[in-house]
Amino acid sequence: MSSDDSNNISPISRDADAVACSPSSTAVTYSDNPSPSSLPTVAPDPLSWPPDGKLCLEWIQHLMSVFEWSSRNLAPSAFPSVFPVPVFDALVLTASKILHKEPNCLQINIPDSDSTVVVVGDLHGQLHDLLFLLQDAGFPAQNRIFVFNGDYVDRGAWGLETFLLLLAWKVFMPHRVFLLRGNHESKYCTSTYGFEKEVLAKYGDKGKHVYRKCLGCFEGLPLASIIAERVYTAHGGLFRSISVTPSKRSKGKKNRRINLIPEANALCLGSLEELSKARRSVLDPPWEGLNLIPGDVLWSDPSMKPGLSPNKERGIGLLWGPDCTEEFLKKFKLKGLPVKTCTVVATCKCGDYKSHEGPDAREKRPGLGGMDEGYTIDHDVESGKLITVFSAPDYPQFQ
Repeated sequence: MSSDDSNNISPISRDADAVACSPSSTAVTYSDNPSPSSLPTVAPDPLSWPPDGKLCLEWIQHLMSVFEWSSRNLAPSAFPSVFPVPVFDALVLTASKILHKEPNCLQINIPDSDSTVVVVGDLHGQLHDLLFLLQDAGFPAQNRIFVFNGDYVDRGAWGLETFLLLLAWKVFMPHRVFLLRGNHESKYCTSTYGFEKEVLAKYGDKGKHVYRKCLGCFEGLPLASIIAERVYTAHGGLFRSISVTPSKRSKGKKNRRINLIPEANALCLGSLEELSKARRSVLDPPWEGLNLIPGDVLWSDPSMKPGLSPNKERGIGLLWGPDCTEEFLKKFKLKGLPVKTCTVVATCKCGDYKSHEGPDAREKRPGLGGMDEGYTIDHDVESGKLITVFSAPDYPQFQ
């Protein structure tokens, strides 16, 4: 990206505080209009799975009505009365089949120059803010692509509804809605920060079944995306190269396999080819061994200090400086693209998007901007920008 692009951030005029969606008593009937203007007050009918297994816009709108109404009027334990377990099973199974077939790093093509890409950061169970974002940006459409950058659950009260709504959109428009994995889509985080307890509270004796199915679906979420061959998006960020050398061949007929051991070299950036070969189907990415790339992609953070270094504060992942951002963008010819980012709704050209760091984390990070506007420009280098997007304005709802 050249210096002529210095004024490439242009937030749409509205207060950042408007992102928080407050309760409304206005009745609504969702129509084919992709921007619903208010919220339902009348109890909707319970969900049922379509006989042909195919979702339509009306089904999605009904799902939004059900979740909106139940979130305000039902006790958590009554949730199965509006979203029965068989419907849950059908939705998660259908979505999982789609997600597991997608590559580690999605190549997202843009249909034409009039298309919009909406990049959404952490949601953390804030269902009402997700509904507001969909209303504000417009529903996914042929010329409106959504990239959700992980952390759909934990910390908020409606992680299950948030995740299920996104799965429904994925099933309905698999080539216009893309769901990346966040570090909270793991067994460790969900058992620590609230999602497991939320699921058990809502589904009771079926809760363990529902939770287990959600974990299986998390395993299928892709790690990253490249939009229009220009913009790299990932929840945490950049990742290391895992160089290996063959050890001595084991003796004996029963074990002729050549074991690989990692080289003890200094940290260096990994390649997109290495990312494509990483094993992502692990619930809790390792912090050591040969498969560190998923952990890096999900847990790493930017730094103002040059170079790559271990992320000691988190105990997993990396810290990377502006020089690494420049190296990565230049090496893979990532330049920038007009992208619409939610929370502040800004139009920008950039080379690298991430999420992962909310206001509480940024308070402890000297040299990096806060999250009051929902995004920060962390690195501004010759080849582009590193932008962090965070879309949960009421974070954290629960510690």
